[in-house]
Amino acid sequence: MLAVLAITQLTIQLDTTIVTVALPSAQADLGISDADRHWVVTAYAITFGGLLLLGGRVGDYLGRKRALVWSLVGFGIASLLGGLAGSAGLLYAARALQGAFGAVLAPVVLSLITTNFTEPAQRAKAFAVWGGVGGLGASLGLILGGVLTEYTSWRWTLLVNAPLAIAIAAAALLVVRESKVAVRGRLDLPGTVTSTLGVAAIVYGATLAEAYGWASIQALAPIVGGLLLLAAFFGIEYRTKDPLLPLSVLTDRVRGSAFGATALLAGAIFASNVLIIYYLQQVRGYNALESGLAFLPTTLAVLIFATVGGRLMLRFGPRVVIATGAASGVAGFLMLASASSATGLAVLLPAMALVGAAVGLSWPALSATALTGVPDEHSGAAGGTVNAAQQVSGAVVIAVLNTVAASVTVGSGSLMDGLSVALLVCAGLMVATVLVSLNITVPRERTQS
Repeated sequence: MLAVLAITQLTIQLDTTIVTVALPSAQADLGISDADRHWVVTAYAITFGGLLLLGGRVGDYLGRKRALVWSLVGFGIASLLGGLAGSAGLLYAARALQGAFGAVLAPVVLSLITTNFTEPAQRAKAFAVWGGVGGLGASLGLILGGVLTEYTSWRWTLLVNAPLAIAIAAAALLVVRESKVAVRGRLDLPGTVTSTLGVAAIVYGATLAEAYGWASIQALAPIVGGLLLLAAFFGIEYRTKDPLLPLSVLTDRVRGSAFGATALLAGAIFASNVLIIYYLQQVRGYNALESGLAFLPTTLAVLIFATVGGRLMLRFGPRVVIATGAASGVAGFLMLASASSATGLAVLLPAMALVGAAVGLSWPALSATALTGVPDEHSGAAGGTVNAAQQVSGAVVIAVLNTVAASVTVGSGSLMDGLSVALLVCAGLMVATVLVSLNITVPRERTQS
């Protein structure tokens, strides 16, 4: 069962980055303009980020195994449609559909891990595997995207998901145990609408800020609207009898700190992937395949340290593991920020490995902390919140740091200057992660529950 859940998580994470390297080829093939190419990524990000809270509750209401199987089938079909798309509009629609099904898959996987692995050692192992393949998927997507684009076609970056998703769904039918709680009351429709539209609007506004600037009406209108909708959402959740997201999930000190540190870590890691790709391709002149292969040290470090991190968390507690991981990320980003076109592999490879160590150590420990002690009936909501924190932070920080890098580049005339400043901000986010993680002191009775 853990293998099925891990491969599902790997598939979701692969899809967030595998298209990135293939985007120029898809743009040329389908005649997509520079102004519209962001929709290949944005369409997925909006539906995925916007529907995560609802996706978590879908599993609670329908049964998590059922939600897992049908969402995998839907994800596979959407991937097939995207790979066969003959127009830009169809590709955007397929990517949006992928994001919608991914928004159910991501929190359901976390819920199934939380409810099926309850003994502390088992749970630490399960979250180590989950976090390892999650971090692996992001960097492996860049590698696989480069290989497929270089030797086949950009279409295979989407088509490869179709048979994989169907195979996982068949395996899930055989080995995953159903997990369902008796959910009382009706679905919180006002909360669902306000949270979905609010998160989607913020993600959309952040993506537009890259093209139009943060002070533009195009970016500000959806971001402000999204913030107002989220304010309304929390007001609704405070008053409603059957909330989509019980506020007790957020107000717990330890869990709230874990959500905050998750957002900081995700923002730094997601944004750095884009910045490093710019550095490799535009400063060092690497092609798509070489750029993907350059992430191998990160990939290997994620695997190694996620495995070690589960055991370390049992021995030293999550705070030490999270802080140590984030500190390694600070070191890695400082090394990358000081790089240039002449920097040797003796500096780049350790820097990339340190970033991978940050993901491998911190990511599983943060997710385990955020979900430990959550009542079974709220595990879907908590899983959705973990993923929403990652996606919203990732979208906003990527847009902010792209703007920062572009502004510095215009002022200095050097792309590397812009990338260096943006990577220093990533290091700063990792420092903030260390500071927030110091507030994570998990009571002994919670770790044993």
